[in-house]
Amino acid sequence: MNKFINTQMCITLILSSVLLLLQHANGATVEEMEDCPSLANATYMQHSQLIQTLTHVCRYDRLERPIEYDTDGKRQPIVVKTRIYVYFLQNLNSDLLQFKMHALLQLRFQDKRLAYKGFQRDDNILGQKHLSERLWLPHIFFANERESSILGTDEKDVLTSLSPEGNVILSTRMQASLYCWMNFKKFPFDQQLCSTVLESWMYNTSDLVLEWEESSPISFDPEMRLTEYNMDKYWHNTTIVHSDEINLRHGAFLGDYSSLSFTVNLRREIGFYLLDYYLPSMMIVAISWVSFWLQADASPPRIMLGTSTMLSFITLSSSQSKNLPKVSYIKVSEVWFLGCTFFIFGSLVEFAFVNTIWRRKENIELKKVNSKYIIKSTLTPRPSRRQIGGSLSNDSRARSCSSLDNIVSSTESVRNGNGNVNHGYNNYLTVHPNLPIIKTECADTVSISSERMSNEHIIDIDKEKKETPPTFTTMTPQEIAMWIDRRSRFLFPVMFLAFNALYWTFVYVL
Repeated sequence: MNKFINTQMCITLILSSVLLLLQHANGATVEEMEDCPSLANATYMQHSQLIQTLTHVCRYDRLERPIEYDTDGKRQPIVVKTRIYVYFLQNLNSDLLQFKMHALLQLRFQDKRLAYKGFQRDDNILGQKHLSERLWLPHIFFANERESSILGTDEKDVLTSLSPEGNVILSTRMQASLYCWMNFKKFPFDQQLCSTVLESWMYNTSDLVLEWEESSPISFDPEMRLTEYNMDKYWHNTTIVHSDEINLRHGAFLGDYSSLSFTVNLRREIGFYLLDYYLPSMMIVAISWVSFWLQADASPPRIMLGTSTMLSFITLSSSQSKNLPKVSYIKVSEVWFLGCTFFIFGSLVEFAFVNTIWRRKENIELKKVNSKYIIKSTLTPRPSRRQIGGSLSNDSRARSCSSLDNIVSSTESVRNGNGNVNHGYNNYLTVHPNLPIIKTECADTVSISSERMSNEHIIDIDKEKKETPPTFTTMTPQEIAMWIDRRSRFLFPVMFLAFNALYWTFVYVL
């Protein structure tokens, strides 16, 4: 008898252990496992009682998604309708390539296991986090998020609504920092396209499909304002994302996953850059031209003016681009920077040029007083006519002295080695060797040579008349330096205006 009692007690303990294990697995009590609660009086139940009855483990499994079949008995994926209401968009963080968004994410789907319309009830059941914890919910995530969180103070801002037809609406108020690739080639006249991408994390397209709501899938708060950007337009899209062993977007799960995205077109407002960058840079460039009104030998003020304007402009430009990423391509703002730097540096080069001319000692002769001859004469100075005349007189003196080469010494008129007198020297009178030798020529030879010399003199005079250079104008180096400064006062502004016209035309075309 005792043996029978012990056996019965063992069986009772085993059954109790099994019931405890089932209770731990499904979160139900022993009484609930033994008796599934009835929905006969669901019409008069409170909301909490109705939810507990509908989600009892005997009729609801929150780990399993709602399953529907088509007319052919094929299993269909659950469709999750999505809507986003944007409260706030923070200005783009250009350095980190991201933007911040506060939005309300609303997911809607149908779970017929939770329908209670047949119990003559037409009121919706509302709840917060405690209600959503009892239901199956789709796992949706932001594919391009840096970080995200659910807003709320004491309790998270999560609202769950259940309709009599079994339609579940999950509304979550959240904030997210999202990645946005930006192109700064047209900065500060750029426009950026930033997207928000939603994807299914756990279920692929055979189990879950994301779709936008047909009515107002994307909406924005009417009071939303952006300081640096202006939102021109936005659009939404539905795509399929493939996950494989290389593109592990969804962990260890492979397949095709449903994805939703909406993109906003943000155009940068240029008012700030016009007032704080472009106009000041124009003024700095114009200030560098003040040196053209200073005297060419005023080195300290002109050097200080040129270097200070250059450093001021570099400081202004660096303050505008310090928040931009270090990209390798040339931006539109850098084209403006290079152009303004060229004009400021050009004023310094112009000062060095005129100061060098100012310190010259010799006057410069010009064929004509215009830009061509002045620049040419300053770069390659020509000798003056006085220097040319002096060199010609020196050459004539050298040529006149060369006539002495025809004089033959008296020692060459002696007899040769054979004792015969050299007949080539019959016009010379030979005397004693110790006496000077006198050269004699006939009168005919003298007259012919004098006539030849007179003819050559006439020819030289005619050549000088024919080769007389044109009239030259003489200018001092100081006059040339001041002439260049006067031309620079007009040339630099005209060139800068032409650069502005080309630059702003290019910006308008872009």
